Amino acid sequence: MDHDEVRRRFALLTSAQIADGCLRADVPVRCGPAAIRAITPGSLLAGRALPARHSGSVDVFLEALAGSEPGDVLVVDNGGRLDESCVGDLMALETLSAGLEGIVIWGLHRDTAEVRAIDIPLFSLGSLPTGPLRLDPRPEDALTSASVGEWIVTRDDIVFADEDGVVFVPADRVDDVLDHAETIRATEGRQAELIREGTTLRQQVRFDDYLAARATSPALTFREHLRTVGGEIEV
Repeated sequence: MDHDEVRRRFALLTSAQIADGCLRADVPVRCGPAAIRAITPGSLLAGRALPARHSGSVDVFLEALAGSEPGDVLVVDNGGRLDESCVGDLMALETLSAGLEGIVIWGLHRDTAEVRAIDIPLFSLGSLPTGPLRLDPRPEDALTSASVGEWIVTRDDIVFADEDGVVFVPADRVDDVLDHAETIRATEGRQAELIREGTTLRQQVRFDDYLAARATSPALTFREHLRTVGGEIEV
């Protein structure tokens, strides 16, 4: 699937639906840590991961951008450090000029007002005025993989992000995940409309039937029951 198609489809979805789509497609759910947040409300981001491991110097980002393609997402691994920022306004502007969709940082940024004015989606753990005060040896995999929390992200991953957070999906499974996410969106939309019209969610998922069935079959889970009635509040 090409980049424009991924963007178009995700524009009608949420990261929550992508995560649920992963579960339905039997793809590991890889969410970035909950503390990673967009610096601009309403930010939406979808594109192939462009990893870069930071060691104290911006040259690794410039080298990553030199090998980038339009629509990529710069995924910066700064080890989740909270004692330094690693991306500022100049790097944000350079990233935008290279045609990338945005930036996800396992670490901190700075120059928040300037980055917002540049209008590039940026997700990070927060901000700090100081940049790096160190220069560590550069790892061999600095341009091939990035850690984001417990997950390893490579060029074989697609990044999805919105105000709920960040999700990483293997590129070779993105079609399946998006298909499932769209099905979930449609079902949830119908359920929400019925609630507004007066049919409670309990009625829609036949919750009384579930309680009665569980009374005779204690091992029955609500998730199993939902699958028989087509509910999507769990998958």
